[in-house]
Amino acid sequence: MRQFFRIVLMALVLLTVALVSALTAMRFAIHGREVVIPKLTDATPLEAERAAGFLGLGVVVERQYYSSDVPEGKIISQVPPPGTRVRRGWTIRVAQSLGPQRVTIPDVTGETERVAELNIRRRGLDLSSTAQISLLDTSPDQVVSQSPPANASGILVPKISLLVTDNPQPNQFLMPNFVGSPLGSATVALQEAGIKVGKVTVASPTPPSSAEPQPPAQSSLAPQPGAASLIVAQNPAAGQKVTAGSAVTFEVR
Repeated sequence: MRQFFRIVLMALVLLTVALVSALTAMRFAIHGREVVIPKLTDATPLEAERAAGFLGLGVVVERQYYSSDVPEGKIISQVPPPGTRVRRGWTIRVAQSLGPQRVTIPDVTGETERVAELNIRRRGLDLSSTAQISLLDTSPDQVVSQSPPANASGILVPKISLLVTDNPQPNQFLMPNFVGSPLGSATVALQEAGIKVGKVTVASPTPPSSAEPQPPAQSSLAPQPGAASLIVAQNPAAGQKVTAGSAVTFEVR
């Protein structure tokens, strides 16, 4: 019995040693694939790629900035910073210096978006973003503001953002039901909404049956619709969408 317990204890010791050895080997293997991020600032992108490639790392130039302190073509900043421990295959993102600002920011306000973009790119600048705004009494597709403004100095990035007027959408309304209402009140309601009253016709009277006595002959002049005439039909029908400036036709009695 004592021999059995001695064998079991020996097996547990060997198992523990094996687990510790495996964990230690795994730790060395993991840390063996890690490298320390080198300092890439003040280097050219080519020099940075060589230094990073030697450690199994990649480099990508994500942004470019004007700088009066860092010479043109050199790296201004990097992410992750130097000294960071990462695994091989990691990509370092860097920003490159364009040197001091030499280009003049043009004034593109008042131009169309296409003309403004051509003017910007012709000067070696990029279009950063374009926002739309609806303005009354202003032509569509016209630049009304820009950032940075014209002739700005000390800018950081060679990009310009534009604010451009868009084509305003006409107001839309749901057509109400005017059947049974006087023509005058319907006309006032439509005009207040910016909708025109189109053609107004008088409904033909229902012909009497042959058994009924015939009224005396009337004048051949057709009756004219008035403000008190009652609406019996409308187009567009109630519930349909109409836009400001459109016309509505009525049939009255």
